[in-house]
Amino acid sequence: MTSILDYTLPELEAYFKEIGESSFRAKQIYDWIYDKRVFSFSEMTNLSVALREKLEQNFSLKLPEIIEQRVAKDGTIKLLLKMEDGSKVETALMPYDYGNAICVSSEVGCSMGCAFCASGLFRKVRGLEVHELLGQVLVMDQILDERGEDRVSHIVIMGTGEPFDNYDNCLKFLKIANDPKALNIGARHLTISTCGLTEGILRYKDEKLPLNLAISLHASNDEKRKQIMPIARKISLDELLSALKEYQKVAGRRITIEYILIKDFNDSIEDAIELAKLLKDIFCYVNLIPINPVTEKNFMRPSNNQVHRFRDALNERGLKATIRKEFGTDIEAACGQLRAKYERIKA
Repeated sequence: MTSILDYTLPELEAYFKEIGESSFRAKQIYDWIYDKRVFSFSEMTNLSVALREKLEQNFSLKLPEIIEQRVAKDGTIKLLLKMEDGSKVETALMPYDYGNAICVSSEVGCSMGCAFCASGLFRKVRGLEVHELLGQVLVMDQILDERGEDRVSHIVIMGTGEPFDNYDNCLKFLKIANDPKALNIGARHLTISTCGLTEGILRYKDEKLPLNLAISLHASNDEKRKQIMPIARKISLDELLSALKEYQKVAGRRITIEYILIKDFNDSIEDAIELAKLLKDIFCYVNLIPINPVTEKNFMRPSNNQVHRFRDALNERGLKATIRKEFGTDIEAACGQLRAKYERIKA
């Protein structure tokens, strides 16, 4: 059954016109769902009984089921969710000083196969539907409401999956998230992350939306990138940088470069110097991420001193770099880790 959460407001208005109802009904339903957070048509009391019954017959309003919930000492919340078809997906909330940021998964599993990521332990089964993307936020908001805390204020599509491999659903989700009648999250608080699918980047450019773009780079040359990111065997850094330049001609927005630091692999000062040269013509900043060790992977985290030396080497060369604040290390909050542990236990 189709979820009503898959509908944008204009699409829902068009639906009501088709069935002979006032398009205003769409705004009423959006108010029940996104403002009042009511997820039962029977409770939408300003709709007629007949209309509520018709909605019950034609639409679903189910949210994902929480299989497991973990709360870290730092306030990070990690959820393992089950979709209606039984698929399991992770999402995580990170509490920052500026608000609550949620990391949303875009697919069930991931086919990108990055060597450092637990998400790749499960091959892609399918992309998530719009209502499943929204469901991750709405379920997390329910938890925050129960705790008397502020709702999600920032969204990054940076969990399990490659968002540009599920392009249409991810963009529609972001548009609903941005809609003042829906989640009402500002465009500058919405980010989509890609491992470097140039076709998706160029398509994203043509959307001309004031949303953020993040690139998972993780190496300063093709040789190293190929060792940890299979996509690099198809798309070179030259091709990727060319697409980013095209994107910036239209968007004019600063790009976030995600760079996971792996001990004795890509964390040397020479790597930093090479990275600064590589990105000298890109309007960006680098988000350095000391690797969160994964049981199934054999990568180690650099020392704090080395992480700071790497950052300083970039800053000294005019490339703004920051070290990402770590969240949830005591609850396996990195992408794919909780599902991997759950599946190991079940096995």
